[in-house]
Amino acid sequence: MKKLSLFLIGLLLVPALFTSCDRGEEPTDGDFVATPAFTLMKEYMVDNNLDINNIKGTKGQPTFFVKPAPAEADLATFLDTYYLMDIRSSADFAAARIDGANNVPFSDILTTAATTTKPILVVCYTGQTACYATALLRLYGYPDTYALKWGMSGWNAATSGKWDNNIGTIANGHPNWSDTDTAPTNLTFDDPTITTSLTNGQAILQQRVEAVVAAGFGPATVSGSDVLNSPGNYFINNYFSEGDYAAFGHIEGAYRILPFGLGDDSYKALNSGSNAQLVTYCYTGQTSAILTACLRVLGYDAYSMTFGMNGIYNDNPAWTSNQWGGDSGPKNLPIVP
Repeated sequence: MKKLSLFLIGLLLVPALFTSCDRGEEPTDGDFVATPAFTLMKEYMVDNNLDINNIKGTKGQPTFFVKPAPAEADLATFLDTYYLMDIRSSADFAAARIDGANNVPFSDILTTAATTTKPILVVCYTGQTACYATALLRLYGYPDTYALKWGMSGWNAATSGKWDNNIGTIANGHPNWSDTDTAPTNLTFDDPTITTSLTNGQAILQQRVEAVVAAGFGPATVSGSDVLNSPGNYFINNYFSEGDYAAFGHIEGAYRILPFGLGDDSYKALNSGSNAQLVTYCYTGQTSAILTACLRVLGYDAYSMTFGMNGIYNDNPAWTSNQWGGDSGPKNLPIVP
C-alpha cells in the first residue's frame, strides 16, 4: 500500500514539474494557454529599467534623451565625448557636417552602435529622426545614447532650413482647434497582439526593435495638417501637462495621456485597436518621436506628428520654451564640407 501511495504521488508531481517551467495559465477546461508575447516583453522591459519613462529619461539628468548643441567654449570637449552618428543622407552629410561625425544609414544604427565604446550622439536634420533612433538604440541595449536637440538645424544657420521651413500657424483660428475644452476621460484598452515564435522577453524585444529599425522613421510619421484637418481619423494623444493642455489649446478631441508607462499600466489608456492610428504630438516632434518608437516596438500602430506644436501653431502666445524662432534657434557652430 505504501508503494502504491508513493506511485500515485509521483504521478501527480510529474505534470507540475513540466508546467512549472512554462510561462502560461491553466484555465478550467484544462487547455494550456501560453503567456502573450506582449506580456513577456513588457515584464522584461519593466524588470530591466526599459520602461518608457526610462527610455525618455528625466529632464535635467544625464539620461535625458536630447543633448543641446554646446556653447562654443565647450565644443572641443563635446566633440571628444561622443561618437557622432549622423543619419542624414550621404549627399547632405558631404555638403555640411560636424567635424568628426560618422555618416550612418538609419538601417545600420544597431550594428554601428556595437563598434564604439563612447556615448552615442545621433544627428539628423531636425532632431526628430535622431530621437526615434535614440529610443530604438536604448531599447536594444545602448542606454548611453542621445539625440542632438534640433538636429543640424540647431547647429548652424546654414543648416537650419528643415526647421525654418516647417514652422506653421494653421491651428490659429482652425475649427478643429480648441482653447476651452477639457481633455476627454481616458479609456482602457487591451494590450496589442504581437505575433512571434519567440518565448523570451529579451529576444522578443530585440526582434521587435530590429523590425522597427528596418521599417525606418518615415512610415511612423504624420503631418500636423493631416491630423488637424481630420482628427476623427486618429486616436490623438496630446503629450502636454494639464496646464499646457489648457494654456496652449489642443486639437479637438485629443486625449491627454501623460505619463504613460508599462509598470503602472497607464499605457492601457492608449488605443491598441487594429484600425486605430495612434498619433502623439508634443512641442517639437522630438519627444513624440521617442514615444512613437517605443509604441511601435510594443506593437501599436503609432505615429509621431512631425514638428509638433511648432508645425501647426508656432505663434501661439503661450510659448515659454521650445519655440523655434523664439527661445530656440540655430547657433553658429562650425561645419565642414
